[in-house]
Amino acid sequence: MNEATGSGTFAASRKSISETLHRNRTTMTQDSRSRRLLGALIVSFALAGCSPPASNAAGAAERAPAAPAVDTATPPAGPSQGVAMARALPDFSGLVERFGPAVVNVRVIEKRQETQFRGPQGMSPNDPFFDFFRRFGQPGGPRGNQPPARGEGSGFIVSPDGYILTNAHVVSGASDVTVKLTDRREYKAKVIGSDARTDVAVIKIDAKNLPTVRIGDPDKIKPGQWVVAIGSPFGMENTVTAGIVSATSRTLPGDQYVPFIQTDVAVNPGNSGGPLFNMDGEVVGINSQIYSQTGGYMGLSFAIPIDVANGVREQLIKTGKVTRGRIGVRIQPMDAALADSFGLDRPRGAAVVMVEKDGPADKAGLKAGDVITKVNGKVIERDSEVPSLISNIKPGGEAKIEVWRDRSTKTFDLKVAELQEEGGEQGPGSATPEQQSQLGLSVRPLLPEEKRQAETEGSLVVEDVGGPAQAAGVQPGDILLGVNGTRVKNVAELQAAAKKSGKVVALLVQRDGQQIFLPVRIE
Repeated sequence: MNEATGSGTFAASRKSISETLHRNRTTMTQDSRSRRLLGALIVSFALAGCSPPASNAAGAAERAPAAPAVDTATPPAGPSQGVAMARALPDFSGLVERFGPAVVNVRVIEKRQETQFRGPQGMSPNDPFFDFFRRFGQPGGPRGNQPPARGEGSGFIVSPDGYILTNAHVVSGASDVTVKLTDRREYKAKVIGSDARTDVAVIKIDAKNLPTVRIGDPDKIKPGQWVVAIGSPFGMENTVTAGIVSATSRTLPGDQYVPFIQTDVAVNPGNSGGPLFNMDGEVVGINSQIYSQTGGYMGLSFAIPIDVANGVREQLIKTGKVTRGRIGVRIQPMDAALADSFGLDRPRGAAVVMVEKDGPADKAGLKAGDVITKVNGKVIERDSEVPSLISNIKPGGEAKIEVWRDRSTKTFDLKVAELQEEGGEQGPGSATPEQQSQLGLSVRPLLPEEKRQAETEGSLVVEDVGGPAQAAGVQPGDILLGVNGTRVKNVAELQAAAKKSGKVVALLVQRDGQQIFLPVRIE
């Protein structure tokens, strides 16, 4: 069929269809009474197929309204079905519009890393070219000063006057922090403090009447519920991703103090520190970690419950540090074999494997072999729940511990002691001016991951050095172990030990896996 023939046939078909429709409309108008009678007969036939009594069928036929005309050749309306399906899915646009402006981008510049220059192999420090290579770098080797690293993360505003929550690892070691709002305003931020154990940090910008988020209750969320993350993955600001809660109260290796919320929300580098919202527009967590073999999203992301973060925030703002409780026990998980040997109905609780001598648990009467089943009335299902519960009790407070012993339940009341932190509460620049002027040292607490990598018992690392300490040979990166034979674990202990010293302070430092004493002569 050629084009002309096809067009003619199509026109003829349209005319035929039009005439047929016209005839149908005319027939329907003229024979409306006949059509209604036919509809009544059809309904009567349908009811007869259901085998009702004859009298009822006849009555139903008389009362039945006219059946509407049905065009069986027309398919169901697809667009309306699509709209219905779309309405059944969650719409996050209102949430993002309302609370997205309270989510910020956090840019950091880390402190410049200085490396100890040794010069080309065989060159003496007294060689006239030694200083040239130190300043401009030797062929094929690193220069003395490495450029500062830059990074990005996320955060969210919790008060109109500029307090912002983010992750501790986002601002760790930062010399400069910049906060960018969704309206593109930028502010320099001050690190109020950070806590490495929970990976929570508080920063502050000088602004007023800022948009804020609403705080929710993470205890109310359940696996399967929808949640939304807003952040800056790979620097792409105010990116919205959504998913569901995969699990609650997850414990990760090295994070005994945080019962993480596990989700399948797409979280990538740069999302760290951003909020996790529930469907009511409330923040229930801070996106903190991902499980990944490639560095990118793989369906497992973890958020710090907002109640844990708020407890840290309040302490950092009020005192600049975080205090935690401890009872002096070491525990392990219960399995089916252990539960059977202890006479428990099933694996639950936390088995006590060691009790610290003269610690709170020892004084109260707890013993190795006890199974902790409740802490202050809260049932313990897994051992990972105990550290977070105990640490949230204020030192000096009371704790009621219920244990399973000798196939019966016993209860002990004990006084919670303070957990000695091994670093991480203070923000950058935690060394006091007195320390800087007296010894010429600027130190910061080691993060737990840094301690593991360095395989050290020390808790302080030298960040900057000058004056007497520099003259004595102390270098940035040295791990400070002790002063005059006394171990120091925090800045306060270092300051106290330095005050007690005379004109010479013997610093014990760890460098390249070796421990050495360096005598620092105070001017």
